[in-house]
Amino acid sequence: MHTEWRNYKINIIDTPGLDDLVGETVPALRVADTCVLLLNAHHGVEVGTDLVWEHMQRYARPVIIGVNQLDHGLADFDATVSQAKEHFGPAVTVMQYPMEQGDGFHRIIDLLKMTMYVFKDAGGKPEKQSIPSTEKERAESLHKELVEKAAENDETLMEHYFAKGELDEDEMRIGLRKGMMARTCFPVFCLSALRNMGSGRLMGFIDNVAPSAIEMPDEKTEDGTNLSCTVDGPTVLFTFKTVIEPRAGHITLFKVMRGEVQEGMELVNENTGNTERVNQLFIVDGKERIHVNKLQAGDIGGTIKLKDTATAHTLHAPGKAVKLQPIAFPGPRLRQVIKAVEQKQEEKLHAALLEIQKEDPTVVLHYSRETAQQLIGGQGELHLNLLNWKLDHHYKVKAEFGSPRIPYRETIRKSAEASYRHKKQSGGSGQFAEVHLKIEPWTMDMAEPTGHTVRGKDVHELPTGGVLVFYNCIVGGTIDNKFLPSILKGIMEKMESGPLTGSPARDIRVIVHDGKMHPVDSNDISFRIAGQMAFREAFANAAPQLMEPVQELEVRVPADLMGEVMTDLQSRRSVVVGVHAQGRDQVIKVHTPLAELDRYSTTLRSLTQGRGNYTERFLQYQPMSTELQSKLVHSHRSEEVLA
Repeated sequence: MHTEWRNYKINIIDTPGLDDLVGETVPALRVADTCVLLLNAHHGVEVGTDLVWEHMQRYARPVIIGVNQLDHGLADFDATVSQAKEHFGPAVTVMQYPMEQGDGFHRIIDLLKMTMYVFKDAGGKPEKQSIPSTEKERAESLHKELVEKAAENDETLMEHYFAKGELDEDEMRIGLRKGMMARTCFPVFCLSALRNMGSGRLMGFIDNVAPSAIEMPDEKTEDGTNLSCTVDGPTVLFTFKTVIEPRAGHITLFKVMRGEVQEGMELVNENTGNTERVNQLFIVDGKERIHVNKLQAGDIGGTIKLKDTATAHTLHAPGKAVKLQPIAFPGPRLRQVIKAVEQKQEEKLHAALLEIQKEDPTVVLHYSRETAQQLIGGQGELHLNLLNWKLDHHYKVKAEFGSPRIPYRETIRKSAEASYRHKKQSGGSGQFAEVHLKIEPWTMDMAEPTGHTVRGKDVHELPTGGVLVFYNCIVGGTIDNKFLPSILKGIMEKMESGPLTGSPARDIRVIVHDGKMHPVDSNDISFRIAGQMAFREAFANAAPQLMEPVQELEVRVPADLMGEVMTDLQSRRSVVVGVHAQGRDQVIKVHTPLAELDRYSTTLRSLTQGRGNYTERFLQYQPMSTELQSKLVHSHRSEEVLA
């Protein structure tokens, strides 16, 4: 939404404080010029605040801290400020403090204006009064700290301060603005939203102290150049949010990064190369859309029916190519299988998920061909529960969620030889092929095979990972060269489904060294079958080994809860590779099998009261223990029997 304060337009984007809904918060931080971080005077710095703060750090925006609910019976302003300094550092700077707290809260001492604001019980516009003599000493001490904080951001102001021992109000505004932009000053304000106390002073500060878009540092483009926020210059827009409404369709929200945009303008989408026409232009106030003819640099607005524009795209004037850096959305922390309860709604479900993904890029869709499952990734249980609610209520699709299958791999631990003769005669020309081969575990830089004459070598990087190395060691023409591709094809088909759990095989080298063919009955299909069956027999005799995917995790937890988290990780077959401090927290780096991470985000939040989080990435495949391998193989064979 937006408001006008003393002829100064202020755009406001309200975002959730829950980490599960970070997909709403990150785009707002990307386009905001100043962030207002609300703290509850009763609860202090809460879990969600710490998690959102990390994203605020990444975008390095100026921050104002509002201490709200000072009218709560258990409000504690000093404790809240102390926690804020502990969590966010010494840049936390008191601009105001309350004369009283709880039910009697109605007076605020302002350290910039050195005035006391006195509110009526109903709130609203306060009366300005002198600071009481009982508060003079404290107010002057905090005022001096504020002056020093303002002066330290500008050499000229520092010289004035040393010369006069004071700065006037205008000089302090200049110093505080520079401090906010340098993130050396996070001003703290007193608020009671329920009783409308303090909000006017906060708005006034945003109006005449907080930096505007044109005062902020230049934006960085993808090629490393700077883009100044100025009305002069070719138009550049950056889209930060897509909203889908039943009647209006796709609403694209954007910030004007340079120049101005008018209705009817044609702009080039640098991400797609397509030209878009801005047919409608409006300001968004919640569900209301206010029509405007143009918007200028620094402003936020919206339009509809752009053909091929998504979130985090750059639109610019024709012939003036520029592409801004994208929004860095966090990866999913919880992955589930999703499918429609009714098979006939599968297509409708997929279409709905694609629409939801346009609104929330932290929803990640992936179809696993290997496990034949549709996977959906989100930030946690709440995120996926809300998605399920939206599917049910907005799209009228009932979906069910489940744990995904683990993409195991199979390989071998020793060499083995096998041969297979394929012979089929049913009138007319028949089928005949005989293949002798040897298989061995493949490792990088291993020596070439001995005891055979190598006549050809093919190295194949498999689509599921790993390598197949195929050697032609046929001597004397026992098998014609034209049949070798058929043998290779049969082997690769068999490697797609290994004998242990039906998982793809990897890291094997095959040496085809002998065989037989028939001048009439030998053909491609015969050698494909013979190669496949010989490989299957050799694989079964080569000590098959099941490989499981292992993830690298960085788990960030409060120091006092590290023991419980570490115990849980060890119960998940994790290998701890390092622990280091990061601010007030400890970061545990571990290698954990993917099979042990189902719903780990939920467990971690439970163990840490929501204060822990983690990131993960695929590390490698590693051999599974004999005991676990036996259980999985037995389970797979039982499923095959039932099928």
